[in-house]
Amino acid sequence: MVKEKLSQIGETVLEKIDGLDVKDKLIEHSFNHSDITRDDFMLKGALASEGYDWWWHSFTGHNKQTGEEKAFFIEFFTINPELGGDEPVFGQLPENKASGVKPSYMMVKVGCWGEGAKQMHRFFGWNKVNIKEDVPFLISAEDCFCSESRTLGKVEVTEADAKAHPEWMCQAGKMVWDLNIEKQIAFNVGYGAGWASREIEAFEMFWHAEGMKTLFSGSVILDGVEYEVSPDSCYGYADKNWGKDFTSPWVWLASSHIKSKISGKWLDNSAFDIGGGRPKVRTGHSFDDVILGAFWYEGQPYEFNFSRFWTLTSTDFNCNTDGEQVVWEITQETPLAKLEAKITCDKKEMLLINYEAPNGEKRHNNLWNGGNGTGEIKLYKKILKTKDTTANKKAEWKWELVDDMEAYNIGCEFGKYDEQ
Repeated sequence: MVKEKLSQIGETVLEKIDGLDVKDKLIEHSFNHSDITRDDFMLKGALASEGYDWWWHSFTGHNKQTGEEKAFFIEFFTINPELGGDEPVFGQLPENKASGVKPSYMMVKVGCWGEGAKQMHRFFGWNKVNIKEDVPFLISAEDCFCSESRTLGKVEVTEADAKAHPEWMCQAGKMVWDLNIEKQIAFNVGYGAGWASREIEAFEMFWHAEGMKTLFSGSVILDGVEYEVSPDSCYGYADKNWGKDFTSPWVWLASSHIKSKISGKWLDNSAFDIGGGRPKVRTGHSFDDVILGAFWYEGQPYEFNFSRFWTLTSTDFNCNTDGEQVVWEITQETPLAKLEAKITCDKKEMLLINYEAPNGEKRHNNLWNGGNGTGEIKLYKKILKTKDTTANKKAEWKWELVDDMEAYNIGCEFGKYDEQ
């Protein structure tokens, strides 16, 4: 039965990996299951010359002088290490595009959302990059460093350089940071990003959120202004993606800053994470508008995950980017749980985030990315209720509201490839 179901999603993992008791490993009791092997450096084998891998961190800090809130992100992005050398190779250089030269570098991407939202990039040739080959992961180049428990570094781009180098795909600015990291709640998507799927390269894009709730502490200096980052007010998040290509559409929504509208209390042991788009398996087959979702509600897991086929997840999703806001509306349902969410983010506080793919193409040119989203979320569970009638008692399944919530500081993303 397991083999039959898995083969509906793509090339069956169980048929490819002989002698492994994969089934027992697939069926886990909760998505909140740490697995730092998924945070390891993945660009080995074929992916070394046709792959990307990144570690993403987002959080909120407060101006040390005024207390003003500011949302930040830090990402260590790697691409095609086997094709690199002393200097970074840029796929968007006209001469490289013309001759089919693929990009190869480590890029440290940093920036902020809100007023003056921007992204700044610093590039390193692969001969200047150090990577720890086993878990827990560690990556560094010169004064930029990232691991499971700490990141620090500096990125500086002048106005002149940003204008002279469009292949850098960024704006001007300077950011220096030193942060401790404590990942508290995980979204482990299951077999879809597990060892067996990775070995056979089952999908073109993989995802693992080791820290859908992450505590950051330390400081950030952005353009000369220092921001303090504290565990109780950072609303932090950490995940990673890797593979051969990106997804389109591209969807991401996440927050751990959540308040119950019913009780009026802040939910300190809660977080949600929603992501996906159009996953493609290595055979070339893709699945339209497939979204993975997880809500950790005060210690209770509610999961909506198509790759765990036994959850029988259905999703209704829509995103509108036409106006001054990006608006996400999503309903996810299993036989036992349901989530309804509407999330918005002002475009003036977002940016169009830039990446080039391992093949050198840049097809995501309208990928809206923000960290100040707000939303309303309702969570339900299915319960059996009985009601008295004149003749007898009838039992029927009903949706019971778990909570009606407001969410803040939502990391949010949506974009589709340019039309061909």
